[in-house]
Amino acid sequence: EDAAPPVTEATPAEKPLTDAEKKAAIDAADAITAFDASTVVGAAKPWQIYYQEPQSPVMQALEPVHDAVLVIITLITIFVLGLLIYICLRFNKKSNPKPQTFTHNKTIEVIWTVIPILILVGIAIPSLRLHYHYYNNEAIIQNPDLTIKVVGHQWYWSYEYPEQKIAFDSNITAEKDLPEGAPRLLEVDNPIVVPVGKVVRIQLTSADVMHAFAIPAFGIKKGAIPGRLNETWFKAEKEGIYYGQCSILCGKLHGYMPVKIIVVSPEKFDQWVHGAKLKFAANDSMQFAALNQ
Repeated sequence: EDAAPPVTEATPAEKPLTDAEKKAAIDAADAITAFDASTVVGAAKPWQIYYQEPQSPVMQALEPVHDAVLVIITLITIFVLGLLIYICLRFNKKSNPKPQTFTHNKTIEVIWTVIPILILVGIAIPSLRLHYHYYNNEAIIQNPDLTIKVVGHQWYWSYEYPEQKIAFDSNITAEKDLPEGAPRLLEVDNPIVVPVGKVVRIQLTSADVMHAFAIPAFGIKKGAIPGRLNETWFKAEKEGIYYGQCSILCGKLHGYMPVKIIVVSPEKFDQWVHGAKLKFAANDSMQFAALNQ
């Protein structure tokens, strides 16, 4: 006779949280997202003319490519300017009353064709490598540690953590409500929270017009296009606060669509998830009740 299937004990239902436990979890999540000026890592500084400190593999790879191209185009600009000045002085009517009669110089034409080709190839090789790493690294993009869905609106962002079952809107903080030391036009009420050292996939779309999700310290900028799903990714390598903005002109309040990301330890991220589930579930319940009054 077939053996009887083993008897499995029913998994006991999770004990419902008391109101005090819920409040404690929500307060702990709010404490994690509370503004602390000492933890700001990715933000522009007064009179800054260079990139923010790179805090992701993509931005760390992009910075030296940018620096090399900047040196190359600066040298080209100086050379062309010097050549123009020389021609203006050497071949003007006063210095050269009898015009030259030649029209071609094969040696010079070969030189000014071959050298630009070599320069462009030298720029293209590291650029294409970086482009491939960013857009075609399936090992990273298809196996992220965390996925966040982002929807652009006029003029705020909506975020959803599908695996954690968390969703909320993020609006700019009014100037009168800014915490002490918080940057104007960059602070928000509900920031994104992600764990440090983990690959985060961002899926983007828009509910109305074109927007763009950009975080300079991570080297990412991706369009949020109505009717289209775009993807980008980052891996933050340092805990702290990072700011970005919508980077496509999307209407009169375009400058009021900041992005704020808080990078925390995996332990704090789990703690935030626990509290955020309760916090935003409670907000949804209150909004639903208000709509049905």
